[in-house]
Amino acid sequence: METKKNNMLMEMVCNVILPSVILMKLSGPENLGTMGALIVALAFPIIYGGYELIRFKKFNFISLLGFISVLMTGGIGLLELDPQWLAIKEAFIPGVIGLIILGSSFTRSPIVSKLIFNKTIFNIELINSKLEQNQNKNNFDRRLIQSNYLFASTFLFSSIMNYVLATIIVTSPAGTEAFNTELGKLTLMSYPAIAIPSMIMMIGVFYFLWRQLKKLTQLENNQIFNM
Repeated sequence: METKKNNMLMEMVCNVILPSVILMKLSGPENLGTMGALIVALAFPIIYGGYELIRFKKFNFISLLGFISVLMTGGIGLLELDPQWLAIKEAFIPGVIGLIILGSSFTRSPIVSKLIFNKTIFNIELINSKLEQNQNKNNFDRRLIQSNYLFASTFLFSSIMNYVLATIIVTSPAGTEAFNTELGKLTLMSYPAIAIPSMIMMIGVFYFLWRQLKKLTQLENNQIFNM
């Protein structure tokens, strides 16, 4: 099986740039029309996601939510629903992810321990040994839960920002050229306005976890990380 290598440029082109350009520039009656432009624009992230799934044969829950999000956007446009439903949809996906992460705080395996505190990044065996030796294992487990809360909060932030941004930008009735243009602007603006701040917050979670590890284990960076 071929190993997946992230191609950020291709993902940006297929999921953000092309759909945005099509919606903003080709929605007029002299081009694709409102419905035609919407269908063509939404086809790019659907085809790209399907291609990734078929090629690498790897189920990804986040990708599934993204796929559902695209279908919901298409449904709102094609059925000409109230734009308020788009704002709700934009908040729904990150909100669900945030709730799942938050819920994992009350299990034996908080999601942050799988995504961040794992053997790929950290020297888990040495860290756990040092924590036991310093009698700080329980202290670290509490810090790990705190990290999980912080991680969940990044998606809560994204959910709120998605709703606010969609409410401000998309105000025209679905099924109109103006709606498509505004949807393109929303897609384009969501990355600098939402994705980048969320990424900074996630880096902050990683920094918090790293600082706690140094404090509780007294290990050096080359011992903490798998280098």
